[in-house]
Amino acid sequence: MAPATATAIETSIILPPHFVLVPLIGQGHTIPMSDLACLLAGRGARVSLVTTPVNAARLGGVADRARRAMLPLEIVELPFPSADDGLPTGSTASVDSFLRLFLDLYRLAGPLEAYVRALPRRPSCIISDACNPWTAGVARSVGVPRLFFHVPSVFYSLCDLNVATYGKDDHNASYVVPGMPVRVEMTKETWSSSFYTTPEWEQFTKEAREGMRSADGAVMNTFLGLEQQFVTSYEAALGKPVWALGPFYLGNRRDEDAIHQSTVTAWLDKMDKDTVIYVNFGSLVQMPPKQLYEVGHGLEDSGKPFLWVVKESETALPEAQEWLQALEARTAGQGLILSGWAPQLAVMSHHAVGGFMTHCGWNSLLESIAHGVPVVTWPHFSDQFLNERLVVEVLGVGVPLMPSGNNRAVMRGHIARAVSELMGDGEVAEERRRKCKDYGERAHAAVAKGGSSHENLTRLLQSFMPSGSKEL
Repeated sequence: MAPATATAIETSIILPPHFVLVPLIGQGHTIPMSDLACLLAGRGARVSLVTTPVNAARLGGVADRARRAMLPLEIVELPFPSADDGLPTGSTASVDSFLRLFLDLYRLAGPLEAYVRALPRRPSCIISDACNPWTAGVARSVGVPRLFFHVPSVFYSLCDLNVATYGKDDHNASYVVPGMPVRVEMTKETWSSSFYTTPEWEQFTKEAREGMRSADGAVMNTFLGLEQQFVTSYEAALGKPVWALGPFYLGNRRDEDAIHQSTVTAWLDKMDKDTVIYVNFGSLVQMPPKQLYEVGHGLEDSGKPFLWVVKESETALPEAQEWLQALEARTAGQGLILSGWAPQLAVMSHHAVGGFMTHCGWNSLLESIAHGVPVVTWPHFSDQFLNERLVVEVLGVGVPLMPSGNNRAVMRGHIARAVSELMGDGEVAEERRRKCKDYGERAHAAVAKGGSSHENLTRLLQSFMPSGSKEL
């Protein structure tokens, strides 16, 4: 009798909740999920971040940071053919190639279930990317609760859910999204750009939405001071908890390349406060040379200091390299052009940066808003169009490069106009900057002790505490 009692006392004291996180392969999905892993582990939860071997190798920095901080976080490699393990890159990337990869990842269901079943104790919860709907079957099979993590804004997620629930009339030139706390009118052109419409994509989207509906709740990288009305509506529409815990990265200052960072910050240090426009279109947007030239000329014509990140693949052709070298020579006192990568968080936090031209990926937008930096918006695909609507029309912290739904080619005049408008003087520009600074302050307050995101994380952890265990 005594050993059983001792075991019960020991269990009630030492067992923290155990979260198994299943990110989607891809920088825009894996980075916020790894930040979430660090957030959970930083509050004492045990975290297993499970992924493919190649993706696990990319998470070496996360593993090192966890070891240094003595966080209970492990990277778990699930067996997966190396030839299929990674996102398509450069000119080989396409909508179809991404779909093939997402469907290939269904083969991880067996290895994930085997991993969970081999654990000494059943985990408290599985948190999987919404684009990994195959995890729903695994969670049911092993009897573990499951939350989904959706990368985009809650504004986008609510629009997507309501369109799927109520349907839309494809015969109309424009469409008002039902069930929204604000009016959201979309054109057919924008809808077709926002959602993939091939039969294969429609089937995958159907499965992903069903995976979200059958989950026990959602984890979102946002905060109530930014999207409270949409979080409330999304929770009501789903009929289950929505945990707004962001911005994730504010609680997990990621290490960045010190050498590259020193080069960039040395240049920024020479610039006046809020004068530089930072230009970066994420990891997937690929500019053809003709479009690249228009961007460069537009930045030059704006007359504003700029820091522009250009992908190596975009200047692979000799003529593109020559053009870029000539631009660098002409704008030596005005701009800095980086090839391949930039320490984005270090750039955003620098006092010289006063604007950001972005593709409207949610991670980038959230980083910009949290640093109080307003944006020029240039969405390219998927959720980016609705993310643009949120920051421009609802939050009032962005300037659109083109009118919504306009698919005309972007020319240098559009670039110069938008940069000048964002970075210029005047009452409207000042009000935009004021709003963004206010949202930035709210972001930091949300993750601080007692803030909405900090308290939501506390409640999430308490919800999945093993029965009788000591609270974290």
